[in-house]
Amino acid sequence: FKTEFHPKSGCSTAFESFSTFDRTHRDAVSNSVVEDGSEPWHPFQTRGDFEFSELAHKAALNKDLTNQLLALIQRLLSGEARLTLRSDHDKHVVNVHHAKHDLEFDVHYRPLWDWAMDILQDPLLQPHFTWDAQRLYKYNGERFERFIDEPWTGDRWWNIQSLLPQENAAPFAFILYTDKSHLSSSGKVKAYPVIVHCGNLPTHIRNSNHGLGGGQLVGWLPIVPEDSANDRKLSYTNLKRVVWHQAFLKLLDSITRLSRVGFAYKTHNGLIRTLYPIVLILSADYEEQCVMSLIRGLNSGCPCPICLVPSNELRDHSKTHPRRRSEEAIARFELYKRSRRIGEELIWRPVENAFWHVNHSCPHAALCFDPLHINDGGLFCNHLFVEFKKILASIGRHAEKTVDTQHEAFPRWRNFNHFKSVTNVFFSDGNKLLDIAKQVIFTAQNVLTHEEHPIGFALLRCIASYLQYHMYILLDVHTETTLAAGECELCTFQNHLEEYIAMHDPETMQKNWNFPKVHLGKHAFTDIREKGAARNFSTRPNESHHGPIRKYYLLQTNRKDAAEQILRLDHKSLVSEFIRSRLEHHDQTRLKKISDQGTLEDDENETLDDRSFSGHIYLGSPQKSVTLAYIEENYLSHVFRDFRKKLSKFLNEFLPAHSIPIPGGRSWFITSPTDKVSSFRYLKVNYESTVDWKVATDYLRCNPSFHGRERFDCALVWSVDRHQNEKLIFVRLHFMFQYTVGTETLPLALVTSLDAPTGSRGRVADEKLRLKRLRSRPPSSSEIIPLRSIVRGALLAPDFKHSGDYFLVNYIDTDMFLRSQTLFQ
Repeated sequence: FKTEFHPKSGCSTAFESFSTFDRTHRDAVSNSVVEDGSEPWHPFQTRGDFEFSELAHKAALNKDLTNQLLALIQRLLSGEARLTLRSDHDKHVVNVHHAKHDLEFDVHYRPLWDWAMDILQDPLLQPHFTWDAQRLYKYNGERFERFIDEPWTGDRWWNIQSLLPQENAAPFAFILYTDKSHLSSSGKVKAYPVIVHCGNLPTHIRNSNHGLGGGQLVGWLPIVPEDSANDRKLSYTNLKRVVWHQAFLKLLDSITRLSRVGFAYKTHNGLIRTLYPIVLILSADYEEQCVMSLIRGLNSGCPCPICLVPSNELRDHSKTHPRRRSEEAIARFELYKRSRRIGEELIWRPVENAFWHVNHSCPHAALCFDPLHINDGGLFCNHLFVEFKKILASIGRHAEKTVDTQHEAFPRWRNFNHFKSVTNVFFSDGNKLLDIAKQVIFTAQNVLTHEEHPIGFALLRCIASYLQYHMYILLDVHTETTLAAGECELCTFQNHLEEYIAMHDPETMQKNWNFPKVHLGKHAFTDIREKGAARNFSTRPNESHHGPIRKYYLLQTNRKDAAEQILRLDHKSLVSEFIRSRLEHHDQTRLKKISDQGTLEDDENETLDDRSFSGHIYLGSPQKSVTLAYIEENYLSHVFRDFRKKLSKFLNEFLPAHSIPIPGGRSWFITSPTDKVSSFRYLKVNYESTVDWKVATDYLRCNPSFHGRERFDCALVWSVDRHQNEKLIFVRLHFMFQYTVGTETLPLALVTSLDAPTGSRGRVADEKLRLKRLRSRPPSSSEIIPLRSIVRGALLAPDFKHSGDYFLVNYIDTDMFLRSQTLFQ
């Protein structure tokens, strides 16, 4: 690996091996310093006081119940306790003059720099901050290829740091998210929270939902009430924008001056850095982006908040249009103040933008492509999926029933939503919609065929291409190669979409494919180059904050003046998490002092499903040991035919090849019918991800009745061909077991290979739909393999038209997506 640091960092270019590069990032955890002898439960007087408060808060106890519980404990223990928490949010009134009336709106906020100082002073977080821009490279065998992941590896951080005055200057990067949500089931009560993250912290801390380093609620914006008499009037729309930006400016007020003069900060290693707060990323859906950038929105001549694309060219990705700039917007706003008649013709709303007051924080540069709302909940949900269901409905109920039945039969996978039907789905959960998109190609390819339904087949080609470019966007680490491939696939998607549109009669076609969300993909890969991987600016991590807010409202408020009560409860959660993190650090430090390394390693390798484990594989869910004779007599499937014979053949090839001595000094190993094997139904496999080169884990099942259903998962394994050359093939696991030879216990599996020739069946359709076809060998040709030959798990969907044929679900995760690019070349 090669790391180029920004010139202002004072660091020279570093070259590191894989293990060294990985370790320098990992050691930050061990460098955290908390003063010895401190009381991590402070400001509570005792640890018991804190744990009581934490429990009462998590249980959503109201004041009376909390006091009753405390009184009971006091009586039982004959002791005393006192609970004191205060809210750390301020309240400000926004005054706006509209239609001859003075209007007032309350905004609740916590000064952004107060929050920043809290995390800057946290000794557990200090070693994790990154201040200087970096350009990272990985040697690919021919050259050093640049890769991008965290915000400081993108070009925008580098460019901003180059503009800062001092040599020791560095950005303090704010990532801000806001979105309205419903608190009540009726939708009458709404919340308008503002969530902040620190871009200087790594993703696993920044995007977490707990602890001081994760996303934090810092503001509650006012909502201008709906008015049926005025809602469509330009003046009322502008009023909403004025209220929003004046309220948001109060939130930004504490960093506006510091963005110009800087703040001297002593880092954990003793260096003095001048930090300049900037708004690096604005994370929001399209509607919020229109408000933040003050563009005129969906029906304007230029409806993109980032560039000046005309509304009639939104689906044309071959053209690049000028970017919007704050300098131009400010000039136009000054023009509007001098001549309102001219201002009414502007492509911006004639309102002062709050972000203009913060240096290096142009809202158009900070706004980003949002995969959740623009693709999952937008382009796919409201357009491609709607078209898909319309086409099925036009064919008839039998087509809808077939697709639904095949969705129900779709194989299951960990953390992958399963659906009994999709043709009657009308929800907006982006995560579920993403999983539907990953499945419809496989469940509809035998229904919407090129011969019988050419328009439906053309739509499937659009969806297949959409999935390809969407999977590139979702990569956690991007190289120059993946970025170029993603941009190329975006153009391919446009071509397929144009072909689909051309198949309809222009006079009768009601669908207009020129809409903003089909265009915004144009900016996705530019945003990644500038601000790092999409997980840095996606709204997906922030959507989870709405759940606790809704819970506070429903369980712990009196439903009146909810904002102040919710902010107070959220502050209690922050205090609780803050102290809990110190207690956990305190306990871990004590444990390390009293435990030797061997004990710690044993604890880490417990047999719970969610525990980490060392090594490549871990077998779980052990079953009763049985003899080889029992297997051949009672396991009647053709897969187990000649099981002992196959085991003997495998062992006599495997043992010599791996220098494992045969007991008794014999040259040929003979199995006995009374030999026992220990079977298992659960397997965890660690593998190195091709996306970020970190360890990932697959969870595989080999179980005749897993939650009442038969489940025999598949895997990608190393094998050898008849010329003894190594190759990768897919197999289905039928029986996982351990067999002991002398002192060696071998983890093995009985599998059927899916490497039979596929012939020309469906080749043209497979290529057009990007399907990776596999064919299973007969059950009687099963074989034994070492479990350590497994590379990773694999999800295979059946070809519902041809028995024995399967398709690789290469969209199951980004690692399999990248592997499939080379596996089937």
